[in-house]
Amino acid sequence: MTDFNSFHINQTACHKAHNALHTTFRTIALAGRPRGDNNLQMHKNLFQWLSEKGYHVLVERAVGERLDLPAQHIADFEEFGQLAQLVIVIGGDGNMLARARILARYDVPLIGINRGNLGFLTDIDPKNVYAELEACLVKGEFFVEERFLLTVKIERQGAFVAGGCAVNEIVVHPAKIAHMIDFHVHINGKFAFSQRSDGLILSTPTGSTAYSLSAGGPIMTPELNAIALVPMFPHTLSSRPLVIDGNSEIAIRFSHSYHTDLEVSCDSQLTLDLTPDDVVHVTKSDYRLRLLHLKSYNYYKVLSTKLGWFKNS
Repeated sequence: MTDFNSFHINQTACHKAHNALHTTFRTIALAGRPRGDNNLQMHKNLFQWLSEKGYHVLVERAVGERLDLPAQHIADFEEFGQLAQLVIVIGGDGNMLARARILARYDVPLIGINRGNLGFLTDIDPKNVYAELEACLVKGEFFVEERFLLTVKIERQGAFVAGGCAVNEIVVHPAKIAHMIDFHVHINGKFAFSQRSDGLILSTPTGSTAYSLSAGGPIMTPELNAIALVPMFPHTLSSRPLVIDGNSEIAIRFSHSYHTDLEVSCDSQLTLDLTPDDVVHVTKSDYRLRLLHLKSYNYYKVLSTKLGWFKNS
């Protein structure tokens, strides 16, 4: 598959490569677990439509088995990454996040059909799904945008014992609600601040419109190389969100007098347990999520629509 790592180096060459990418689409994967029969019907309809267009179609195993598809059309995520040139995710942002964390390591582009609520990561309107996919697959009217992920590792007695990655955010918080934690944050080996609060959100630009936004964090445009550190209900009026360079190495340590169990969550989907003696390390991941957008995609229009910024006439 064509290598697009030069995206930020040569924009002209990149646009030509993206326009030609659609000609390399041979195998297309359908991902996303439906919440009801309507979504399952969309999987079935898309499978038939893509097959009629001449593509070899792979379907996520749980859905493919429900549709009673032949074995050669049923696959796991690893097979998606190894065999597909494009993955279409059907569902809301939660479906996209769960698949993106796995598929980012394979460098395969993803595009989403929004069957959820907000849909910041899923562009295609289900009412216009075939026309928009036709523009993408046949006419090549799209571009590919790269988003970075965060990696978290738990250090215990000098060894890493657990880890995970996140597209939106990593959250450090107590295992029980209504408990505060005392912690110290170091950035690039230097002490940055101490805090007593309900926890700390470490957000990518992608996640700045998710949990971080609800906690009062800043909105960061996707192309920024930045991480936002957003306190959760801090026990001081002077605490504010902090935006730092995306290549920073962050270490979080806890007060020795603290004894309540702690957790680290990745995109609110993966949870890691830790103790007050552990150290939480957060850095940018080596993997990048490649989102395929139609040429009509406008990030600021998405913000205006999803956040209700339209001015009443």
